[in-house]
Amino acid sequence: MYNFSYFKEKDRQTILDFMEENPFAFLTGSFLSGKQVATQIPVLLEERNGELFLQGHFMRNTDHHKAFVENPNGLLVFTGPSCYVSASWYSNPHIGSTWNYMSVHIAGPLNFMTDDELICFMRKLTLKFENGNTESLTFYNNLPEQFLSKMMPAIVGFEMKAEKLEHVFKLSQNRDEKSYLTIISKLEEQGGTGALIAREMRKRKEELFPDGFEWDSSKFDS
Repeated sequence: MYNFSYFKEKDRQTILDFMEENPFAFLTGSFLSGKQVATQIPVLLEERNGELFLQGHFMRNTDHHKAFVENPNGLLVFTGPSCYVSASWYSNPHIGSTWNYMSVHIAGPLNFMTDDELICFMRKLTLKFENGNTESLTFYNNLPEQFLSKMMPAIVGFEMKAEKLEHVFKLSQNRDEKSYLTIISKLEEQGGTGALIAREMRKRKEELFPDGFEWDSSKFDS
C-alpha cells in the first residue's frame, strides 16, 4: 500500500474506530500451491494485553477453509468510502486526477476456534449487530436448537492475531488549502460516498491548515 507519511493517521484509536465502523472485511489467503482464496465476512475486534485480535467465521469445507488449514497466514482488509477526485478541482489542474479512500490491512496467522469458543463468538457477534438487544429473536441464545444443530457444524470460527497493521487514509492531505476546500465542496455536492469522504476531510482540516500555516508543496509528491 501507499507508504507516505501524509496519508497516515497518527491516532491509533481512530484506526480501530474505523475498523469497528466498517466490520465487513475482505479476508484473503492462499493454498501452499499459491492458489489464492478470498471471502468477505463480518469481523469483531478484541484487544488483550495491548495486542489486537480479529475474530470471524466462514463456511466449513469451502476453498478458503481448506486453504487456511494448509496455510494459516491471512490478510484482512477493512475498507470505507471512496471517490474519484478530479484534478480540475486543484489550484493547479495540470496534473493527474486521483482517488480518495480509506483502508486498513491486518496480516497474521489464523487459529481455528474450538466448538465452545465458536459458540461464545456467535453470542458476541449476534449481540453486537442486534445492538445489544438480548430479546432479539436472532440473538444466538434465542435461536431454536433445531436451527443451531444444523448450522453450527457447517461453520468454523477463527481468530487472527494482528502481527502487522498498515493503513492508508488518502484524503487529499497533499493538496494546498484552496484545493482541499474546493475538493470538499465538490464532493459534498455529489453526495453519496463523495460526501462521506468530504466529512472525513473536514475532520482533518484544522490539523492540516492551522492558523499561520504556510504551504510547502516540496514536501509532497504530485
